[in-house]
Amino acid sequence: MTRTPATEPITVPPESGLWDDLVTSALLGTDRRTPPVGAHGRHAPAALLDAAAAETVRRRAGLRPAPAARLPEPAPEDPRPPLPTAAAHRLTTLLTDRPGTAGGRRGTAPDLMELLPQWLAAANAHGYAAPPQMVPALLDAARGRTDLRPAALAFAGPLALWLARLNPDWRFALRATPGGGSAAPGPDETERVRRLWDEGLFAERVALLTSLRARDPGAARALLTSTWSTERAEDRLMFLDSLRTGLEPADEPFLEQALTDRSRNVRATAAELLSALPESALAARMAARAATCVSLDRASDPPVITVEAPHECDAAMERDGVAPHPPSGRGERAWWLGQLVEAAPLGTWPARLGGRTPEEIVALPVADDWHADLQAAWCRAAVRQRDAAWARALLGPPTAPEAGGPGAVSLAERAKLLGTLRAVERAEWVAGFIATHGLSEAFQLLGMCAVPWAPPLGRAVVDALNIARDAGSYPWSFSGVMGLAERCLDPSEAGRLDGLLAIPDEPEDASPGAGGYWAEAFQRLVTTLRLRAAMTEELEAV
Repeated sequence: MTRTPATEPITVPPESGLWDDLVTSALLGTDRRTPPVGAHGRHAPAALLDAAAAETVRRRAGLRPAPAARLPEPAPEDPRPPLPTAAAHRLTTLLTDRPGTAGGRRGTAPDLMELLPQWLAAANAHGYAAPPQMVPALLDAARGRTDLRPAALAFAGPLALWLARLNPDWRFALRATPGGGSAAPGPDETERVRRLWDEGLFAERVALLTSLRARDPGAARALLTSTWSTERAEDRLMFLDSLRTGLEPADEPFLEQALTDRSRNVRATAAELLSALPESALAARMAARAATCVSLDRASDPPVITVEAPHECDAAMERDGVAPHPPSGRGERAWWLGQLVEAAPLGTWPARLGGRTPEEIVALPVADDWHADLQAAWCRAAVRQRDAAWARALLGPPTAPEAGGPGAVSLAERAKLLGTLRAVERAEWVAGFIATHGLSEAFQLLGMCAVPWAPPLGRAVVDALNIARDAGSYPWSFSGVMGLAERCLDPSEAGRLDGLLAIPDEPEDASPGAGGYWAEAFQRLVTTLRLRAAMTEELEAV
């Protein structure tokens, strides 16, 4: 609409509905709807605009102040001591640094965002409070990375929950704390627990049950039992999963009842939990079934384990959690056998197989190609029952010629078996594995080791990286292990790495540019280790 100066004065009528009329005329066009401003023809568009401008000023001038909103209650005080000044500056850097990469290479600068989880864990261990001005940035970081949330919310403290009530983007903080309070209901707050359980959102109820289970398994079980029959199937499954924390024999009656649940997933989870209780009635039933399938042929020399897998999956087996239908490509009998052996207490086998130890049992030959199925099931049983003796037997010595242990069928299985061992023993086993087999299969195993890595494991990793560098190996194949080393290697190892910072001579068959990459990667590793050492010193400053 072209504005043409009006040749006659414009009168703006005072009617209360003028604004609506002006809007209607503008939408329809002045040639179809004469504007209510006393102008016609070619002057109508300009008159309409003038009238709209005048009416806008009048409408704004005539606004009445709205009632003031109630101010929020002040944020609760955080009694924890403040961060040391240097540590507070470091947190700012960790939260705001976004290093770029050029040509797909990281350069020598540390990846600060990957150090943030470690920094938060250390700050929480010291009991510091977050600087108030940094809490919004902490919440933003936790919003984008769920792995940061527990540590970030613990560090941010009550101010995080106070802010989360004012910003919908941070509502995840309220869901992480039962009832959105500054803390979960205490042991004596039975009324608050009951009200939250009856009226809370699903995420709040899960958080409540989890926190209650950690301190009082019986009270959590009683709370769950009180509403079990009215819960949705998907909710029952999530609630039942919380019983993994503090699983105890007193849970057996409730879990036995859950075996008859109308949801197949709930029944399967209940059966799995019962099989992790070696003294449960379900474990005894599974042991009896498995024992009929596995026996020892003493007539052979040496003795041989013989297997007669089930020929059917009856209703009683299904009730105890045996899935009747195997996945594609798996035979039915092998599928049923694996589930029976996995759920049977591992204490079943020494008595059944001639009083032998787990190491001796694992070393026995198995007839008719059942070896892989049987020992894979024992692997799963060792992980489920947290049996370190069987885990050691199934892992075998780390220096064995085969990278896999006698019963571990995959890297994932070996990693799970390692999780049953003490941290020191775990690190020693992985160090021996790396010294024998190198790093090509060690990434998942390293992820199971405590941080910082124990000295033998750290030395094994560095030595293996150095061997790979000297051999001219394809350097990018080790980027994952190098990234783990940056976060997990003990910072005291930095001085031992100085000799690896120079660009090495490249063998003729080396990857082009490999030497420069290795030097760059080791420089980044040393820089990151020294940065981690500085972070520790800053948090310990008084």
